[in-house]
Amino acid sequence: MFVRQVMNRRIVTVKPSLTLKEASKIMGEEHIGSLIVTENEKLVGIITNSDIMRAIGNDKDPETTLVGEIMSRNVKVVEPDKSLEDAVKIMIENKIKKLPVVENNKLVGIITASDIAVVQPRLIASIASLLSIRLPMYSGG
Repeated sequence: MFVRQVMNRRIVTVKPSLTLKEASKIMGEEHIGSLIVTENEKLVGIITNSDIMRAIGNDKDPETTLVGEIMSRNVKVVEPDKSLEDAVKIMIENKIKKLPVVENNKLVGIITASDIAVVQPRLIASIASLLSIRLPMYSGG
């Protein structure tokens, strides 16, 4: 199975100038755990709900701290024609759960560890540590 078959084509993007409060409001309204950060239609970062919680825990003011200040900049991506196994390998090697999908330098979707687990249960053991899942008879994670 390929990334293209599983990825979510509905991508929510934000600018790096958005505050953490605004970003968290969008995540809540959209029921998503991450936002892709773009500038001039170019992928420049990703911010997750964990990033926002960590920033607030480190006394960053959500009303004045900008997404661009805490977003991950070295964003790992996958191409839509790669296998799900390839996507899982990237996730595990980089300890990430969300992977933007890029084709011809254009953002076309996003795939998450949860998306993969739903469609390819045999890969659950591989990504269990990313999802913090404890499986019987699985000693990883």
